[in-house]
Order: sequence, then structure tokens, then C-alpha cells
Amino acid sequence: METSGKLSIKEKVGYALGDTAANLIFQTMVMFQLAFYTDTFGISAVAAGTLLVIVRVWDAIFDPIMGIIADKTNTRWGKFRPWVLWTAIPFGIMGFLTFVTPDFSPTGKLIYAYVTYIILMMVYSANNLPYSALSGVMTGDLGERTSLSSYRFVFAMIAQLIVQGLALPMVHYFGKGNSAIGYQYTIGIFSAVAVLCFFITFATTKERIQPPPEQKATVKEHYKDLVKNGPWVAMFVLTFILFITLAMRGSVVLYYFKYYVGREDLFSIFNVAGTLSTIVGILFSKRLAVRFGKRDVFIGGLFGTAFFTVLFYLFPPNAVEIMIGTECLRQLVYGFTIPLLWAMMADVADYSEWKNYRRATGIIFSAIVFALKAGLGFGGAITGYILALYGYVPNVEQTATALQGIVNTMSIFPAITFTLCAVTLFFYTINKQMEVAITTELTERRKRYVK
Repeated sequence: METSGKLSIKEKVGYALGDTAANLIFQTMVMFQLAFYTDTFGISAVAAGTLLVIVRVWDAIFDPIMGIIADKTNTRWGKFRPWVLWTAIPFGIMGFLTFVTPDFSPTGKLIYAYVTYIILMMVYSANNLPYSALSGVMTGDLGERTSLSSYRFVFAMIAQLIVQGLALPMVHYFGKGNSAIGYQYTIGIFSAVAVLCFFITFATTKERIQPPPEQKATVKEHYKDLVKNGPWVAMFVLTFILFITLAMRGSVVLYYFKYYVGREDLFSIFNVAGTLSTIVGILFSKRLAVRFGKRDVFIGGLFGTAFFTVLFYLFPPNAVEIMIGTECLRQLVYGFTIPLLWAMMADVADYSEWKNYRRATGIIFSAIVFALKAGLGFGGAITGYILALYGYVPNVEQTATALQGIVNTMSIFPAITFTLCAVTLFFYTINKQMEVAITTELTERRKRYVK
């Protein structure tokens, strides 16, 4: 097979639908899980935050295992594609069950939340880790990888638009005052659509890049390669901090509009406007990356995102138009960065193969996905702890102190961590020139063993 050629639009769209599928559930978790657990499911903010952290401890064990399993998988469909198929239905089922509110005692509910969320995250790992690694073996062409990531995240943003624009109205419509019922019907529909999209992804994609046939490295050697891989370390730290930030800010938006602005009905409009701007940013990402390099565009986008994020500290509750306008600018510059994260992970896998003469795409992506999920867990937990620290009480008028905590979590705290992410990228050494050199040499190597 050709390892570095162009991908068809059909294959790019088919691959991208996999992220539509995952984000119908993933974005529901980011935007609503903490609020669901505290205001609908009926557990405290501290208990919900602790739950999110503990689940990530289990992920620390399972994610590397899943990376090893994916790298060792060998089927007529490839290493990574089969996992998209095998996990499609379990992913849909667990996404639904996680947002069911059973008629249990408080202890029973907490146990149910732990069990369903742990299993959901295990299925998420078994699905999303191979799916993400798949982008690193569909083509070796740098431009096509960035293009593939752009397609992927445009379709991810479509899912985000659906969740942000329709989820809350659907909860109100189906629940008719009972949010528990509303969440069940809403996530049930999202889960069914997700399963269908996963099937399409499996049917329309191909794996083209294989490890060198003479590769004999052990798992231990692969992990030693990671520790010595400076660009991978930088991406790991970046991903961890970035997803703490995204979870922290994403999970507080509903609280911000419900309690600070006093207009919960504007939540969907705010998010939809921001997501549309994100899509515009994504569309410019490839062009900017080709001209300036992935790393430099990422750094600039993160500094811009931090600037527009901190402005929310200054807005009074009635400045809704300014809030929406600022969010559109914030999401526009952040959109530049979204495809680059995953394209750069594939570049890190290439760097490891180029330097060590062995490839472990699944292990490299599994370690990064662990950082992603750990960041999400800690970000959600931090939000829960901050709300509790500032005296948040569900479904009542909040004190001035509690409102200040909500505003800070919407503005100052994420602005600081976005800035830390930008600083981390200065330690990522794969610049534009090195990308080209690595790709050229690997292409020559692969010609010797491609079938």
C-alpha cells in the first residue's frame, strides 16, 4: 500500500464521523456531567469531584494496557480499525446508563455512578485510543494528516453544536419538569446515533503504515523510548493541563448562566455561537500550520485563548452580548489549535520511529489519551472542589462568595492554565523543518518493506 499518498474525501469524512460519535457522549459529559450529578442525580459536589478523580486512577492502569493490546492486535482489518467496530455498541450502552438516575438509596446511587462511569471510561479507552492512533497509520503525508485532523474536528464540532444547542432543550422537552427522565431520553438518542457513526468509520477507513517487519522491541523498550522522547513528554504535559482547563471551564458554563447571569435559557445560544466560531478557526488551521508550523500556531492560539478567557472576569451579569461576542473570538483562536494536537501526536510517533527504528503508535497515543482523560477527571474534580470551597449549594440562590467562585472558574483560573499550556510547547522541539526531514527519511525507509 501507498504510505504517504492523498486520502479521499470519503475516507476523511468517514474517519471524522468517528469523532462525531464519540463527542455526542464526550461533550455531554464535559458540559453536563458535574451538573447532572449534583443537581439531578443527587450527590454532593465534593462526592462528584472525588468520583471523577478516582475513576482517573483506574484509567492510569487501564490506558497503557489498552495501548499495548492495540499495538499487538493483528487482524485482516488492521490493528486499530477493529476496535472502533468492537466497541461501538458497548460505548452507546454505557453512555446511556451513565446518565440514568436509578431509584436507589444515596449509597446505592453513588455505587451505581462509580460502576457505570468506570465502565464507560474503559470502553472509551478501548474505542478512542485506537481511533486516535488510526490517524497516525492512515497516511504518512504531513499535509494530509493535518487535513484529516481538520475534517475530524469539524465533525467533532458538529457533535458539539448538537450537544450544546439541543441537549438542554431536549432534556426539558422529554423530561417535562423531570430532568432525570429528560437526560435518559436525550442521551439515549445521542448514543444510538453514535453507534451508527462508529460503524461508518470502520467501513470507510484503511490502515496503510505498518511497523518495520524486523521490529522486535519489547513493551519495556517502548516505554523507555517514551521517557527519552522529549516531544512526547512535552505533549503529555500539554495535554494533561489543557484538558484540566477544558473540563474546568466547560463544566462551569451551565452554573455561570444559571446562577450568575440568571438566564439559563442563554446557555445553548452562548455555546452554539462559540462552537460555530471554533469551526471557522479549524478551517484555517491547516493553512496556518503549513505556513508557520504546527507548534508556533498552537502557541499563538493558546495565548490568544487565555487573553479572551480572562476578560470574563470583567463582565457584569447583564453584559450578555459582550459575553457572546468575546466567546466567539475566544473560540475562533482556540479553533486554530484543535486539529494540531492530534496531528502532532502522530508526528511524535514518527519521531520515535525515526530516532529508535521502531514504532509503537498505540502505546504513544495511549499515554497521551491517559493524560487527556486524567486532565478531564482532575478538571471536573477541581471544579467541584472550587464550588464547594466557595459555598455552592445546588438549586438555590447563591451567595456573593459562591458567585465569585463561579466567575473565577469561568475566567481567571482557566486563563492561567491556558497560558501554562502555551509555555509547555516551547519545550516541543519538532519544528517545521524537522517535520519535513523526518517524513522524507521515513518515506524512504518504508519503501523497503511496504507490501
